Amino acid sequence: MDTNIIYCGDCLVKLSELPNESVDLIYIDPPFSSNRNYVAFWQEQEARHFEDRFENVQAYREYMYPRVKELYRVLKQTGSFYYHCDYHASHYIKIMLDRDDLFGYHNFRNEIIWRRTRAKGLAFTRLASNHDTILRYTKSDTFTWHPQYTQHDPDYVDKFYRYVEPSTGRRYTLDNLTNPNQDRPNLTYEFLGVTRVWRWTKERMQAAYEQGLVVQNKAGGVPRLKRYLDEQEGTPIDDIWADIPPIQAQAKERLGYPTQKPLALLRRIVAMSTNEGDIVLDSFCGCGTTLVVAQREKRNWIGIDISPTACHVVAKRLKDECRVSEGTDFVIRDLPKTVEELRQYPPFEFQNWALTAISGVSSKTKVRDRGIDGKVYPIEHIKKEKGAGIDLFGDTDRYIPVQVKRTDQVGRPDIENFEVAMKRDRRNRGIFIGFDYSRDAEAEIRRAERDEGLEIEPITVAQILKQEMDKQLK
Repeated sequence: MDTNIIYCGDCLVKLSELPNESVDLIYIDPPFSSNRNYVAFWQEQEARHFEDRFENVQAYREYMYPRVKELYRVLKQTGSFYYHCDYHASHYIKIMLDRDDLFGYHNFRNEIIWRRTRAKGLAFTRLASNHDTILRYTKSDTFTWHPQYTQHDPDYVDKFYRYVEPSTGRRYTLDNLTNPNQDRPNLTYEFLGVTRVWRWTKERMQAAYEQGLVVQNKAGGVPRLKRYLDEQEGTPIDDIWADIPPIQAQAKERLGYPTQKPLALLRRIVAMSTNEGDIVLDSFCGCGTTLVVAQREKRNWIGIDISPTACHVVAKRLKDECRVSEGTDFVIRDLPKTVEELRQYPPFEFQNWALTAISGVSSKTKVRDRGIDGKVYPIEHIKKEKGAGIDLFGDTDRYIPVQVKRTDQVGRPDIENFEVAMKRDRRNRGIFIGFDYSRDAEAEIRRAERDEGLEIEPITVAQILKQEMDKQLK
């Protein structure tokens, strides 16, 4: 099976193309049924709206059930499944996952509580909602499992590892060497003047004593084992994860995606449930945190997202953070190929696709954008002025304004409004993207150039698609 692929499209369709029991780990963080609207600001200052598509929990479950059923099908018998959700739907989702035709209650392993924020409580109404829930299931009783540990609590260290070896500075504690099972004649003997039922044979005890690992603090005292702190794995993690903070506003990994999860959170999940070379799948991959972690931890991966914008963001993130190349180390498949497909896109998603296709950058605001949806920076300016101390992306930079219309046909009023926006920004060159143009619109474009010196380049969606296809064939 091919891996290191980002599929663009509905995961219900894309998952059907994957073979049975082919994936080792599945993590999903699907849109919550929370009746919230999101606005995310990407690195390019692009505003993107995430609208909750689920009117109620029942609709959300009906949407998720067939997709989880496909995820169950592609998961190996030894695989693990993690479903990330919040308080709006976690209890409903668990009931769904417990169904016999899905994972079943007998394969439920953990309800993990991740403390994602420390918001203050709302007085006189309810307690603050500071955690997410991650439901962990396996497909059988045989699965990959690597316990994870956190550093010991300082108070625990001070209390139980209070000895320090002068020659090395290593902390240690003195542990019990007696055997809890007193009916062991073969382990009953005298050592350093003390007769006990010991944990070890006399030969092993003597060898440890000669290595300095068995300590008798005073004559006649019961010998004890010197156990070093730096040889202990730490405190085993439990099902409450309060040690991984959310992504802070100034964090280097922050992209602005509203539900972006920390790399540390996914790193723990991947480490717990996979080995090197295993296949990790995220069918709602969003900004690609799961894929970045899988790539860094030497796992193979598959990502799916319905948004072309998200797919492009994931690709950029893999290039920037993992130093891998699209086309060589990974590929994006199934980006929109027909005009009909693009007509079905939501307005903002269509706008993102169009601007990305012509190497444009979205405007900082998408609502009340004053007639300019994005900007294109001519390559000749960048080449000519690179290193000249000019901020090409500041308020006084050189750019070509872009207007995108998702309507079936661009009319004369649309062109006239764009002319006003161009004049306001003092631009004599612009790009207009639409599915088609009326004769009046084309006439207005010619008139504006002839009478006012405004050069507007009309580009159709079909032209962009042809250009994309030509690139792929080269």
